[in-house]
Amino acid sequence: MVILENLTKSFNGVKVLDDLNIKFEDKKITVVIGRSGGGKSVMLKHIVGLMKPDSGKVLLNGIDLNQLNRKELNEIRKKFGMVFQEGALLDSINVFENIAFPIRQHFHFKEKEIKDRVFSMLDDVGLKGQEKKMPSELSGGMKKRVGVARALIINPETVLFDEPTTGLDPIMSDIINNLILSTHKKFNFTGIIISHDIEGAYKTGDVVAMLYDGKIIESGTPEQFKMSENLVVRQFLEGSMEGPITIN
Repeated sequence: MVILENLTKSFNGVKVLDDLNIKFEDKKITVVIGRSGGGKSVMLKHIVGLMKPDSGKVLLNGIDLNQLNRKELNEIRKKFGMVFQEGALLDSINVFENIAFPIRQHFHFKEKEIKDRVFSMLDDVGLKGQEKKMPSELSGGMKKRVGVARALIINPETVLFDEPTTGLDPIMSDIINNLILSTHKKFNFTGIIISHDIEGAYKTGDVVAMLYDGKIIESGTPEQFKMSENLVVRQFLEGSMEGPITIN
């Protein structure tokens, strides 16, 4: 279980996270929505220890990541998989090696086991037979799927998805959302998604939460979230200029 407790972070005197509290339930998918520049990516970086808060705690199974030394933190990070917004594939190596990269870096598997794992993952994400392609030969949707495969190859406890459907058309977005659901069913990870994709949030999330002004202002099941009477939530869901959210 991942818990953010009274998390605060400022940049140049501007609070991006302001006493933020949220619990990401074990083996469930939580989708955090919010405006661009609202702190969602900063929150993710705290969860994996890439940033340290000004105050507050990041707890993983009761362990405060801020109290760990570098070696301990690197060990903890092996429990996380990360799916980056643009895929973040290594351009100089093919699909097979991109997916294999985390296990080559962190484990000492024999080559046969690496091959078995990679080919199994390719099958799971619908890319069987694409292992020799270079990233430059892949569509945006294919890159996202390779990113999912690479994140899952180490069988992490928690998978973080940074805007997984950004830049994709509605059909490919639905394919990626279905992929998140199918891999979650198979691998049973704790999923944390940050997204602007409202329909995708309703489809994939066991819990949907909204981050606004550095705080979680609403959280619940998709059905509960749809019924929110919070004026900020309503304006965001409706995509309206009119409401309490100021437009800069």
